[in-house]
Amino acid sequence: MVLLAVLSVSAAHAQLFSTRASEAYMIDAETGTILFSKEPDKLIPPASLAKLMTLEMVFHAIKTGRLNLDDQFYISVNAWKNGGAGSGGSTMFAKVKSSIRLEDLIRGMAVVSANDACIAVAEGMAGSEENFAQLMTERAHALGLSHMVFKNSTGLPADGQVVTVKELTLLGLHIWREYPELYRYFALPDFTWNKITQRNRNPLLKMDIGADGMKTGFTDASGYAIVGSVEKDGRRLFATLSGMSSDAERAEESRKMLDWGMRAFAKSQLFASGETVAQASVFGGAQSSVALKAKGPVSIFVPLTNRDQLKARVVYKGPLVAPVEEGMPAGELKVWIGDTLSQETPLYTAESVGSGTIYQRAVSAIEELAIGWMR
Repeated sequence: MVLLAVLSVSAAHAQLFSTRASEAYMIDAETGTILFSKEPDKLIPPASLAKLMTLEMVFHAIKTGRLNLDDQFYISVNAWKNGGAGSGGSTMFAKVKSSIRLEDLIRGMAVVSANDACIAVAEGMAGSEENFAQLMTERAHALGLSHMVFKNSTGLPADGQVVTVKELTLLGLHIWREYPELYRYFALPDFTWNKITQRNRNPLLKMDIGADGMKTGFTDASGYAIVGSVEKDGRRLFATLSGMSSDAERAEESRKMLDWGMRAFAKSQLFASGETVAQASVFGGAQSSVALKAKGPVSIFVPLTNRDQLKARVVYKGPLVAPVEEGMPAGELKVWIGDTLSQETPLYTAESVGSGTIYQRAVSAIEELAIGWMR
């Protein structure tokens, strides 16, 4: 593994922000910059944040043509008993043995976190909630969310059901990117069913910070949690916080973090489109090195204070072995803000490098023997 320093910075490391949340993670949607990270990979119960994965399954089925908003789903005795008014949990008050349009069930899930809507969708799409939960897990892993494991569609407590705040944040970003027409349901202020009106449970929507989604959750094991998103002045942030002690603390901590994320950073271009980021050594090639570039400009949001905490390295497995093809994946540009790895950008070879002459290959072999042990 070769590490090439590309920026010289101070060695000082300090946390730029603090929160009472036990776990928290925040990113900039455009650049992927990680603005804050606290216990990002700790396995926690998802509570109702699991419904984001249930909705992703529904949205994906709509996008691929397997479902449409007018499809009818049946409210079984199981959905009514375990997710309805008598269950003691979040519900849209669906009538047992009734059929409801998918769009209304989506509103129920997105706005009031309705368990009865989740169970009805799970049974309708997969035959049982158990089958649907297995599909949820498989879909999450296919999206690269490898730590997520689901046991039900609602997020109600279940042994072995776990997520991380990092992957919940990335799931929120994915939903916004992939389903812009459907993402709007998260911003609805209220939902009425069976003549019962309920307000959206997301406290951020009532604050003047540009919030338009996504979900809240609570269990005794995980505390109060939220996945939130805000858009303001052309910037969008996603954040997940978990482990808070009250509804009020959840509202305050999430508002504070997202507001800070919007105010405390400025966009900085590290490399222009087509600009060489680093040189990678080439073994046995017609030339001894090849330029590495990103596929476009590389930008990051840096803190307005403590700018000296920005550092970056290029990481690649080297030397590359000739022949080398142009556009071949060759490494990553990794950028830290303080102790947080804030951005990882894939790098590619900028040109092809053919095999060298016998003499050039011999020189490469000697150089590798001389310095290869140092890597």
